[in-house]
Amino acid sequence: IAASEAQRLALWELRENTSDAQKAEGVSVKHDVSVPVSRIVEFIEEADRALHAAFPGIRTVAFGHVGDGNLHYNQSRPHRDENAAFIARTEEVGRVVHDLVHELGGSISAEHGIGQLKRALLPAYKPAVELELMHRIKYVLDPRGLMNPGKVLQGRRAAD
Repeated sequence: IAASEAQRLALWELRENTSDAQKAEGVSVKHDVSVPVSRIVEFIEEADRALHAAFPGIRTVAFGHVGDGNLHYNQSRPHRDENAAFIARTEEVGRVVHDLVHELGGSISAEHGIGQLKRALLPAYKPAVELELMHRIKYVLDPRGLMNPGKVLQGRRAAD
């Protein structure tokens, strides 16, 4: 918590420039996740430990909206020339992060939503009954499938 207006502005400047600073190392594996606020420290400690064990030498940058549980949790290699091999393992990195998020009662997607990038992951982290309800609600609100087709839900429509 900032103790002064100058400190508040400095904190926001750090937050707003974090993404650009991380780009200097090249590409990274990015996560937009949420966990209960009371478990953020636990998540970062456990995820860092598991990722460093599986991918020695990675760098993690965690920032975002920790006051509401939303967290940008990104990994990269310290040298640009190592990033291509690391990015090829994005799915493995994601599994470590998402499994822990799920275990801690969080969500694999926070402010940026599920979209097309994470929709294939939903069956691994949501019970079948929840997915069925999502399909049914989607169908009730959008029976012709015109609103954002192919986003969030994939496969059959509820009336099928």
